[in-house]
Amino acid sequence: MSRCTAPRYGHRTESGRAACPACGGSYSRYSSYGSSSYSYPSYYSSGNSRSSSGGSSSSTKPRWSKTGSSVLYTPAEIRTLTPVRESIERRISLPDLRDVFLCHAWDDRKGAAKELHDLLESCGVTVWFSEKDVLLGSPLLREIDKGLAKSKVGIVLVTPDFLKRIKGEGIADKELSALLARDLLVPIIHKTTYEALREISPLLGSRSGLNTAEDTMANIAAKLKELVTPEDEPVCV
Repeated sequence: MSRCTAPRYGHRTESGRAACPACGGSYSRYSSYGSSSYSYPSYYSSGNSRSSSGGSSSSTKPRWSKTGSSVLYTPAEIRTLTPVRESIERRISLPDLRDVFLCHAWDDRKGAAKELHDLLESCGVTVWFSEKDVLLGSPLLREIDKGLAKSKVGIVLVTPDFLKRIKGEGIADKELSALLARDLLVPIIHKTTYEALREISPLLGSRSGLNTAEDTMANIAAKLKELVTPEDEPVCV
């Protein structure tokens, strides 16, 4: 029997569901669940649901989505990101905040981490990135602490190299617990799985986030842009 590729959190996009060997053929059986009789929680924007040609509303928009934005979210993504957005809104008045703190493995600094950094900056997102923010000779852990304190939200790029690093060197739960407790941390899964992450870091793996297996890096950058952007700022085009 075919196994679902996203058994815990469900598929975040229609293309991800269609590509799944277990769920691809069963999509139409469940399409009626997105009918207008369903009442979305308050963190959805009213009237913003989207459907594919003739299909059900499997993607929608959160309340912080800007007018004219073409970025779509699944209900699971909105449930995940809503408490993060609320935490960001409570911190928005703090001075000199970067938009995003990008945590990544050293081995990804010129690959996936650099790609995500560049996509975010092209959207106008200010990013704390060790490659440019940690000066030679500076104490790394102290600089990381300062970067986290001076950022609206932390994102962790979880890759195979990241998993190797944290397995070998360890990440203490207390280093993540403050951000997780305040809903200021979003994992970005890239070329690995939540299952692999939970085996090494159950604390970080307990938090759902975004996944490049079901969305492009560019779309993820656009979602992060909307997540950290005040109501009156333009969207990432």
